[in-house]
Amino acid sequence: MWDYSEKVKEHFYNPKNAGAVPDANAVGDVGSLSCGDALRLTLKVDPETDVILDAGFQTFGCGSAIASSSALTEMVKGLTLDEALKISNQDIADFLDGLPPEKMHCSVMGREALQAAVANFRGEELEDDHEEGALICKCFAIDEVMIRDTIRANKLSTIEDVTNYTKAGGGCSACHEGIERLLSEELAARGEIFVPAPTKAKAAVTRMPSPPPSEAATAPIASPEPTPAAAAPVAPKLTNLQRIRRIETVLESVRPALQRDKGDVELLDVEGKNVYVRLTGACTGCQAASMTLSGIQQRLIEDLGEFVKVIPVSGQNHTGV
Repeated sequence: MWDYSEKVKEHFYNPKNAGAVPDANAVGDVGSLSCGDALRLTLKVDPETDVILDAGFQTFGCGSAIASSSALTEMVKGLTLDEALKISNQDIADFLDGLPPEKMHCSVMGREALQAAVANFRGEELEDDHEEGALICKCFAIDEVMIRDTIRANKLSTIEDVTNYTKAGGGCSACHEGIERLLSEELAARGEIFVPAPTKAKAAVTRMPSPPPSEAATAPIASPEPTPAAAAPVAPKLTNLQRIRRIETVLESVRPALQRDKGDVELLDVEGKNVYVRLTGACTGCQAASMTLSGIQQRLIEDLGEFVKVIPVSGQNHTGV
């Protein structure tokens, strides 16, 4: 379980500026429901002064995504567009008294939404550098430009860092080679050397101290014997039946809270990473339904140890949705 600050919890349980701003004249959309996180940022900007008069958000995602979006709307109100553009994803995380490393991509999403909204207000097209073959992570549709920009802005140095800040590499891992290439190039540009994690581990095992100068001529030369490293326990892969039972257990744990508010949730089907559920009773059409689903999705991800997407369905099954 990740350790969340009190400010993160406050902005998740009591989000500020949730919903679209009436008469908004700036809209920024980032993310994709198919990738699990999506954010629409709406702003009302004074056209004479460029001051942001109001801000609102609509987010589909985990608790950190909702908290980051809420924090961003509070931060930008009263600023000019140029002042708002100076806000970094780290500023958003700092405003929340920190985010778990695995959730820093939520603050990056907020930063991207702000850039998109400002461009929308100014009638500008965001630079589209998605050249043929530039898509690095197909699981989460993360391109080379975003990874490079995030590495530079946050001084990232490992694949794990890149995954935490962008999600890239957090799926099938087929893109790790491409991420390593970008890390190598970006670290070289700032005068550093990228050493892949396996190389570091091997060096740590095989490195031997040099004999003192006085003994160097007489000391026998022997090949270093690497100390066998204890194999890290590998969690057995869950069967489909075990996954479904775990999903049902998580739903059972949240059901009492929903039932107290005259609502409920039902599991309809599980297909790969997609978990189809139906909200019933007072939860149907509730303004907080998206946050309820986000909370359920977050609980499932943490319990299963894998990314899943919770998809609400209004009918008896998900056919045709």
